[in-house]
Amino acid sequence: MSALSPNDPLVLEAYLDFLIGAGVDCAIDEEPVDRFEQSAQMQARRSAQAQAHATPDTPATQPRGRIYAPVQAAREAASEADTRAAAKAILDRTKRGNGGDATKAKPKVSAVVPDHKAINAARDAADAARSLEELRDILLRFDGCNLKHTAKNLVFADGNPQANIMMIGEAPGRDEDLQGVPFVGRSGQLLDRIMYSAGLSRNEVYIANVVPWRPPGNRTPTPQETEICRPFIQKQIELVNPQLVVFLGAASAQTLAGVRDGIRKLRGRWISYEYRELKRQAIATYHPAYLLRNPIEKRFVWRDMLAVRTAYQSLNQPTADASPHL
Repeated sequence: MSALSPNDPLVLEAYLDFLIGAGVDCAIDEEPVDRFEQSAQMQARRSAQAQAHATPDTPATQPRGRIYAPVQAAREAASEADTRAAAKAILDRTKRGNGGDATKAKPKVSAVVPDHKAINAARDAADAARSLEELRDILLRFDGCNLKHTAKNLVFADGNPQANIMMIGEAPGRDEDLQGVPFVGRSGQLLDRIMYSAGLSRNEVYIANVVPWRPPGNRTPTPQETEICRPFIQKQIELVNPQLVVFLGAASAQTLAGVRDGIRKLRGRWISYEYRELKRQAIATYHPAYLLRNPIEKRFVWRDMLAVRTAYQSLNQPTADASPHL
């Protein structure tokens, strides 16, 4: 088997996928920089400057482990010059990015301690919403979750707000963060295809996430972050008032339905979602991102979507008593 070349398009594509999955959103510089070559040039420059500053009075032998003063001074001068040049390059890039105004910067934000006060503040803020538009505006102003400060956009929802089926994932990814819409990346496209094959479409469902901001590097939200965001998704479910709730992955089911089973035991089973006076039938299935890594499991999600469609049809036939049993 021949070795893979670094210039192989498949190798480059795999490397880019790795960088995207690791949370790399942009390049630091416009062109790649060979740091090894840069370091060698810097060392050679420092050596030349050290020799230029050397005098005939320099002792032939110096104590080991110590740097002779003129050499040390030359190194410090070279280091300072390099630092100034690097700072100037960064300043120039900042000016170009800000349209010539280097003083233009993002407003400073302070991190919040994710304690009970933050959770209570989130609950009070969510309870104040009387419509989905108000809830979205409240989330845009809410600063009680630190994820907001690292995300690019609020990922609120997609689909039909009057839908009777609501699907809920855990948190948005890179593509969702860039567009501000849930499930628009590869996993979202797969979800669309699965729904279509089961006779459903985005126009017939409402899609959201427990956490509406992307965690850095697509990491799993912490329990504190999830608790702070939970009042908002609970209010969102209450305002949409769907007949059926579909949990995409175990995380959303565990957070909102209080179940403890893993997704393999949980998927395909009808459970109950309850919050205050609201009680709805719910089902959990595999998250589309999991299916990208395990495509053989797609058939189970397709079966779950068929079960959702059948349940929805039975709920809208008053004469038939074929609703899913909890």
